[in-house]
Amino acid sequence: MSLRFEAIQNLVTAPETSVKASAKVTEIFGKNVFNLKTAREHLSDEAFKSFLSSTRSGQKIDRTMADQIANGIRSWAESKGVTHFTHWFQPLTGSTAEKHDSFFTLKTDGTAIEEFVGDALVQQEPDASSFPSGGLRATFEARGYTAWDPSSPPFIMEMNNGKTLCIPTIFVSYTGESLDYKAPLLKALDALNKAAVDVCNYFDKNISKVTATLGWEQEYFVIDEALFNARPDLVMTGRTVYGQSSAKNQQLEDHYFGSIPGRFYSYMRDLETEAYKLGIPLRTRHNEVAPSQFECAPIFEEVGLAVDHNTLLMDVMDRVARRHNLRVLLHEKPFAGINGSGKHNNWSMQTDTGINLLAPGKTPKTNLMFLTFFVNTIKAVHDYADILRASIASASNDYRLGANEAPPAIISVFIGQYLTKALQDIKERVSDKMDETDESMLKIDIHRSIPELLLDNTDRNRTSPFAFTGNKFEFRAVGSSANCANPMTILNTIMANTLQQFKTEVDELIKKGEKKEIAIMHIIRQYIVESESVLFEGDGYSQQWENEATKRKLPNVKTTPFALDAMITAKAKQLFDANNIYTKNELEARHEIELERYIKKVQIESRIMGELATSHILPSAIRYQNLLAKNIRGLKEAGLSEDKYANQKQILDKISEHINKTSDLVEKMINARKVANKMTDTREKAIAYQTKVKETFFDKIRYHADKLELLVDDREWYLPKYRELLFLR
Repeated sequence: MSLRFEAIQNLVTAPETSVKASAKVTEIFGKNVFNLKTAREHLSDEAFKSFLSSTRSGQKIDRTMADQIANGIRSWAESKGVTHFTHWFQPLTGSTAEKHDSFFTLKTDGTAIEEFVGDALVQQEPDASSFPSGGLRATFEARGYTAWDPSSPPFIMEMNNGKTLCIPTIFVSYTGESLDYKAPLLKALDALNKAAVDVCNYFDKNISKVTATLGWEQEYFVIDEALFNARPDLVMTGRTVYGQSSAKNQQLEDHYFGSIPGRFYSYMRDLETEAYKLGIPLRTRHNEVAPSQFECAPIFEEVGLAVDHNTLLMDVMDRVARRHNLRVLLHEKPFAGINGSGKHNNWSMQTDTGINLLAPGKTPKTNLMFLTFFVNTIKAVHDYADILRASIASASNDYRLGANEAPPAIISVFIGQYLTKALQDIKERVSDKMDETDESMLKIDIHRSIPELLLDNTDRNRTSPFAFTGNKFEFRAVGSSANCANPMTILNTIMANTLQQFKTEVDELIKKGEKKEIAIMHIIRQYIVESESVLFEGDGYSQQWENEATKRKLPNVKTTPFALDAMITAKAKQLFDANNIYTKNELEARHEIELERYIKKVQIESRIMGELATSHILPSAIRYQNLLAKNIRGLKEAGLSEDKYANQKQILDKISEHINKTSDLVEKMINARKVANKMTDTREKAIAYQTKVKETFFDKIRYHADKLELLVDDREWYLPKYRELLFLR
């Protein structure tokens, strides 16, 4: 029996995994996190003050206190059965990394003790030679350092019967270059804080800190593990490279917000329990549009912690799913013809005085501050749309952008009709000669111009990659498998840079004698005029929008190899260097790493396409071809006229045609891959894989293979079909 039919048969008798979930989330929330409450219980007053200071400022732990803090963390961890610890970091592989060390050690006299010293807490030295470096490090230059990020608390990861203490860290080379996603993000958040506070002080001198916040929405598919294992393409790439659409997919829209299937509901409850213990504040779960597609979303958190929590959750999702004999698919487009999965990044800024800088206020003063940050965000996206596009570029996201509800590759901003009118009013009513006697626009009441209902539920445009949704911007173009750190690093950097520019221009007007509020309105109007081309309210899928975007000179880069070019332009290098985010060498290294990842992803997909075609699809088709040929010969030998078996012959002709086309195209694709592999320039090689391998052959091979799936006897087809992957539970 094939794996396909065995998996289907086992689904009928498979028992549902029982789940023990707490009645109240508050009873378990943060149970496995060394948070401030836990620190208060396990640290001395002196150590706690040092820990608290570092946690709130993000600064390094005082070395004189490190041993005390480490000892307190070990005491807490051991009380929960932990025997090992690890520095948990996010290298440029796209996944997390960890190397476990035991608390156990031997003293010089042979005495065995449990120990966790300050040096081990604060810094470690993992081998960096095998992590992507983009040429920053030679193979023999193996040294790298992980350093604790105090803004993200230590946590205990439970897996099977083991527990490990995880210390969230950054990862840098021996010479100081960032080798991870987290270090640049922390720099970007610091740059935004400084720039935003300077601008906030125009309105409120009491504001001393601005924190960027993030609420991600994680979309994903869940399928049966046995069916997953029967699809080598899912195992190797996370997506189905072949598969004929089932008669029913998402056209009835009956899955969206529908009743969650029992088996998946058990998985979700189990996942949420594990997430709550790790301090991940999941709030929402629901069915998404496509069959077997779901979404979870947390309460907003500070960006750095939110990124860690999302990265951690993706790992936990997979581990918990296996307990339920399920598999989670985080690929952006695991199934053709239905919705892909994104990770909408809902971003805003919060002051230490409790003000959301992207929420309309109730007074002219607070509305002017809202307008300042609102328009600066639009200006930032306009000026750096190409870099923002590069931040979400990947081989997997290329399949999703512009397809089945996902936004297109053109970066535009949607703000809704009410705010569009408000900006238009400012543009028209603020004159170049505005003075103290004409302050009508300073009294604009944004709060009253937007109906109450829309404050938290602004007009939605699912085709917009960057949309204002009431009190935040939603970066919808981020892919489901992505690390949020990359787009968040870019977004916070371009925002910081734009705010710095804004303050410089406002200060220049003030120096010339303009009243502060009038100077601010002048620059706001200027920014509205300069960035209005990025505003778009219509259908992002339409050809008209593509034509219009071209007229507006908005970048429309649909594929990763070309999108990544934006990261190494003179503009990008100046932006990141000026804000101390990336050096020129770091940018070029990351460009190289992303290109290499693209090449490897497409290469793996090409290989599995060839393998499945030759070892699964063609053998099945040939078996059925022989069966049909035998049937036709028998009918012919029985003396039946040709019109009596014309239909069988027609089917045989179609099968033969698709067999020949599939075989021929696979061979040509393999040859194209060999040509690309000989290229030494990484960018040229990536473009060759995109244009000469992927775009030239993938869809063509799939067309013929999927036609064979329709024609071949179901009993001869060994790959689970879409109707089984998506609907059998």
